[in-house]
Amino acid sequence: MEQTTFKAICELIAQRKVRVSAHAFTRCSNRGILTTDVIAKAALGSPIEDYPDYHVGPAVLVLQSDSTNLPIHALWGLEKGTREPAVLVTVYRPDPDAWMPDFRTRRR
Repeated sequence: MEQTTFKAICELIAQRKVRVSAHAFTRCSNRGILTTDVIAKAALGSPIEDYPDYHVGPAVLVLQSDSTNLPIHALWGLEKGTREPAVLVTVYRPDPDAWMPDFRTRRR
């Protein structure tokens, strides 16, 4: 899998060039996930789906863990036509009915 978007996101996070969307902030708050944990653990995550041609800008779905080591999916992206900041678009706990036990593969 092409990891250009993930690499760019990780580099921006390391430079503290990050924006949390209002949607992501609300989703984290509603699920007891700290946005600071999502940001801090992003580089430790594994990219599972890359969307380089997404209509609002390149994005990547990353399997990460929260502060209690439970799996989460974080969608990171860049706004179309920009190179920074890394944008945390949304965060959710993967549904076991929709994902295989590794949370990296969608059930068909």
